[in-house]
Amino acid sequence: MIGKQSDMELHYEIEQFLYKEAELLDDGYYDDWLDLFTDDVRYWMPVRETLSVRSEGVRASNELAIYDDDKAFLEARVERFKSPQAYAEQPPSRTRHFLSNVQVRRIGNSEVVATCNLLVHQTRRERSETTYVGKRFDELRFVDSEWKISSRKIVLDHTMLPRSISVFF
Repeated sequence: MIGKQSDMELHYEIEQFLYKEAELLDDGYYDDWLDLFTDDVRYWMPVRETLSVRSEGVRASNELAIYDDDKAFLEARVERFKSPQAYAEQPPSRTRHFLSNVQVRRIGNSEVVATCNLLVHQTRRERSETTYVGKRFDELRFVDSEWKISSRKIVLDHTMLPRSISVFF
């Protein structure tokens, strides 16, 4: 149970969990990556808008989103990634996920909120490179003696995105 851990131990454990998750994505272990999510996960990337005043510029949860997926939809996306019909990923892209400024806060005896800055570099067909920069907001739950992601919000700094996004964040 996380209640007995010091804040420093908990921070280290969550940070290592997030780094391992990034490694699974970069190495193409998508089924193992899916196992890191709870069955009731929400994987959400809201549309970003530029506002005239300083703010997060993120729409409300009931408005337009680039992704608003549950576990079943994530599983379907992974299956599509693995299929020859995923033309945007033939041959598969190479990605590298970089996480920094990881912050962890307890929200219960078995839940934490983790935020981090995110940079994802994608190389496709040795001709095209795309870099995504943003921030992630994760809620993690301690389930059956392991951490699982129960909610993920990805807020990209970009307002203009490539015509297809074929990476997971």
